[in-house]
Amino acid sequence: MVVSAKIKASEAGVEVLRQGGNAVDAAVATGFALAVTYPPAGNLGGGGFMVIRFADGDKVGESGSGAGHGGGEAGQSPTPAVTTIDYREKAPAAAHRDMYLDNEGQAIPQLSRLGYLASGVPGSPAGLVMAHEKYGRLSLAEVMAPAIRLAEEGFVLSRRDAGGLNAQRDVFAQFESTAKYFTKSAPDQRYEAGERFVQQDLAEVLRRIRDRGWAGFYEGETAELIAAEMARGGGWITMEDLAAYEAVERAPLSGTYRSYRFFAMAPPSSGGVALAQLLNAVEPYNMADMGHHTASAAHLMGEAMRRVYADRAQWLGDPDYFAVPAAALIRKEYMQQRMAGFDPDRADSSAAVAYGDPLAFESSETTHYSVVDADGQAVSVTTTINGSYGSKVVIDGAGFFMNNEMDDFSAKPGAPNMFGLLGSEANAIEPGKRMLSSMTPTIVEDPSGELFMVIGSPGGGRIITTVFEVMLNVIDHEMNIQEAVAAPRIHHQWLPDVLFYEAQALSEDTRHGLERRGWTLNNNGAWGRADGIVVRRDAEGVLYRGGADPRGDDAAAGY
Repeated sequence: MVVSAKIKASEAGVEVLRQGGNAVDAAVATGFALAVTYPPAGNLGGGGFMVIRFADGDKVGESGSGAGHGGGEAGQSPTPAVTTIDYREKAPAAAHRDMYLDNEGQAIPQLSRLGYLASGVPGSPAGLVMAHEKYGRLSLAEVMAPAIRLAEEGFVLSRRDAGGLNAQRDVFAQFESTAKYFTKSAPDQRYEAGERFVQQDLAEVLRRIRDRGWAGFYEGETAELIAAEMARGGGWITMEDLAAYEAVERAPLSGTYRSYRFFAMAPPSSGGVALAQLLNAVEPYNMADMGHHTASAAHLMGEAMRRVYADRAQWLGDPDYFAVPAAALIRKEYMQQRMAGFDPDRADSSAAVAYGDPLAFESSETTHYSVVDADGQAVSVTTTINGSYGSKVVIDGAGFFMNNEMDDFSAKPGAPNMFGLLGSEANAIEPGKRMLSSMTPTIVEDPSGELFMVIGSPGGGRIITTVFEVMLNVIDHEMNIQEAVAAPRIHHQWLPDVLFYEAQALSEDTRHGLERRGWTLNNNGAWGRADGIVVRRDAEGVLYRGGADPRGDDAAAGY
């Protein structure tokens, strides 16, 4: 089964499963298909994270480089049966900590969000190829065939697809290459639902990856096209930056909630650490008895979120450049101490709640997809170009958008990024450094150690709280996976000191109860598109149930 943001991408993964591919093959096929069918977030010009849980009883080989290019993390080897691949973008070699500051030392937000200086060195092709080389079963040609076909023959635009492209027309027009690929030539023409969208240049890029793997993107013609486009627009990514890029296999971050064990990404994703902290914060409380989104439950969750996001801003960054105290942050005792001042009848203020001291305990736009194969191998992938359509720059001759991930660095301590998230020295810009991420691809085992759930979401800084809520919905509130991903959500991120909520997330009584406690509330529309799979077992066998978020065109496919 595959659940992703686009039905054609989900079907691409299932096509590969039917041919005898495993979950990794299907995940790679889905990733490349999303790069074709979902230009706001599916990508070649971005990055991501992948969590792989091998079929029950299988073990992971030694971590390190696969055939081609990939790096191993020094020290720790992956947990048996679970591994992760980090293909987060990197700052180019010319990047420096003051590159987005004016003469007075103030951050210039647009420089890191729009245009050529906003992009980090892409990681998605390297990560997908590395996953396939190390853990795939079919040939790369077989795995990439659906994506190449979708690019060459085209796919039919949905209402959302057409509307998204049309809404960006004026912004796309600022960049000649973007206008060439993603706007109609006549000023009064617009894309229409039902129209077939063909991408021949992108098909050629995919063929070069099919034929040469890593080198088909990071060397040769595609790399030359990227470097030329960057030079033309004043960007800093060079051929040397591309040739130096490597995906990294890392040990997963693991934790428990009640009797369930989960596996997620370690830094440079903040997702795994923050998810573990949130779950540790609420575990002492009976969430089921509190009820879903009652005033008492939302108050507790909001205070947990406040404390976790304060820690995120201070302590998390690229572990290759900063000593991230991840093990201390996820200790249950640490979050018990952080929640010690929790008042069930009164909201704290973020001005009074600073980051904690974990060392005292030492001993956007994004897209997610979930895959499980017939053998029980599971893959959870979140990938991104950051904002919708990334930097808005398309590589001429290649036809894909570049990311604007440089905005995920801290341009200046205390200056918020496009999602309002703050950062510190841990996430300052340095050449070759991976920017902090909120992506939280997650795999959960049931109390007996069997595969239980594969989950993740897009949503910038709200990814973490979305995954947190879906897990609570399934484990504590006993929702099925479709109900769990569809349920409205709440979010708090320390600063701004506001509890955001989706329409229908909080009843009138709940809102009044929270306001009496001192909360500032903001109905902030919809966010996230959680896509997950839950595995159910009974006397008749094993059943995979997919949950596709109704906030988008997301779809589950299986056989």
